[in-house]
Amino acid sequence: MTSPGTLTSKQPPAADRVYTHVKQGVLERRYEGGTLLTEGELAEAVGVSRTPVREALLRLEVEGLIKLYPKKGALVLPVSAQEIADVVETRLLVEEHAARKAVPAPAGLVERLEALLTKQREQVAAGDLAAAAVTDRCFHAEIVRSGGNEILSRLYDQLRDRQLRMGVAVLHSHPDRVAKTLAEHAELLDALRSGDMEAAVDVVHRHVSWFSHLARGEVR
Repeated sequence: MTSPGTLTSKQPPAADRVYTHVKQGVLERRYEGGTLLTEGELAEAVGVSRTPVREALLRLEVEGLIKLYPKKGALVLPVSAQEIADVVETRLLVEEHAARKAVPAPAGLVERLEALLTKQREQVAAGDLAAAAVTDRCFHAEIVRSGGNEILSRLYDQLRDRQLRMGVAVLHSHPDRVAKTLAEHAELLDALRSGDMEAAVDVVHRHVSWFSHLARGEVR
């Protein structure tokens, strides 16, 4: 028999539900950059009052995903060329360092990366590009975490949402890039498996630098 406490624990707080709803919508591009979201529409969509909607939108503004306009609503901020350039620069610094530290590969790293690559291939084959973008980020984060530097891992995780959003945008805008991404992940995995540090760093540099092309006018 289920206790009353179990029943209430199944439903997250109203503000959290709104936060998740809007955030997923932005990251998965259901809410494109430039979209104006109103409190009333979001309250109705999630089935809550306007108070938790305001709370959720304030959190999302702090994260840089939206801009609040009093009495109007929340504007979904488009991905800017500067944001992409900043993310690429930070990713190169962190990930090239992490690739060097990942050789020789710590116990279990290669197996975890193999499982993530298999999962990503399956998601791409099924046409689920949003899920593939999440797995893509997990693949890179696994290498960063393997270095054992908690501060660096936290810094990298702060880029998570921006990476996800850009990753989904890239996969939709450049479907030819999907196969290339999988091939480069396999190449990186081979370099780590064989203990070739320079090859691993080279793949990371090529793989991450490609995003910088978007900063030269290809932003949608």
